[in-house]
Amino acid sequence: MSQSQIVRAALVQTRWTGEQSSMLDLHERYAREAAAQGAQIIGFQEVFNAPYFCQVQQPEHYRWAEPVPDGPTVTRMRELAAELGLVMVVPVYEVEQSGVYFNTAAVIDADGSYLGKYRKHHIPQVKGFWEKYYFKPGNLGWPVFDTAVGKVGVYICYDRHFPEGWRALGLAGAQIVYNPSATSRGLSAYLWQLEQPAAAVANEYFVAAINRVGVEEYGDNDFYGTSYFVDPRGQFVGEAASDKEEELVVRDLDLGLIEEVRQQWAFYRDRRPEAYGPLTQA
Repeated sequence: MSQSQIVRAALVQTRWTGEQSSMLDLHERYAREAAAQGAQIIGFQEVFNAPYFCQVQQPEHYRWAEPVPDGPTVTRMRELAAELGLVMVVPVYEVEQSGVYFNTAAVIDADGSYLGKYRKHHIPQVKGFWEKYYFKPGNLGWPVFDTAVGKVGVYICYDRHFPEGWRALGLAGAQIVYNPSATSRGLSAYLWQLEQPAAAVANEYFVAAINRVGVEEYGDNDFYGTSYFVDPRGQFVGEAASDKEEELVVRDLDLGLIEEVRQQWAFYRDRRPEAYGPLTQA
């Protein structure tokens, strides 16, 4: 039996408030509440400080983009992380240079230091999710960040349909992977309950699945929340959040379970990477 290593982790699912300053204030309040409950790490939803503007293709929405890490949102969250002693996963719309934009999540350590960022690799372009209009595919690989609570990775929304990134994060040592999303009712609802637990099992780590709630002003997508934590056995840690209401979810994750599961199910030992080469040639 592996030694217990409890990390109290949090995630937030919210509605769009209608403007950015109140959205930032709301998330700061949730972060403070999570810290008051003893949380050591928190993650927010995809492009948390803006509406999910990808429901339309309009150039006005480039205005939501800001530099990472030197833009106002990440700067503010770094100050908050240092004050609260809280590791933070902060997804924003990033501008790298004029005309070059990414769907990005910054990772901030508990002392407020900026550890790096993940850029979403897989970019959808279907009705209601016109993301290729706004984002270039990620080009920074699948980094795993050595934080005060352990090794943390990030995958973003549509990425979750692709097993390769999940595996890359596991091979790099991830213990907790945050997956901030903007996912609406329809075909994906069944997959939401299936794919991320399956990824947690296949890669033997914890997953934090975060989704928005509500209908926003730029489209008719009904974001269904139901955010959750899932363990390396694919079991939910507590109940999933509401499918309609804002919610702060705080759960205790026993990272010692990772080693226990990896000893019981030797998926990493039994991998056959030498046989997988053709998969990358197709």
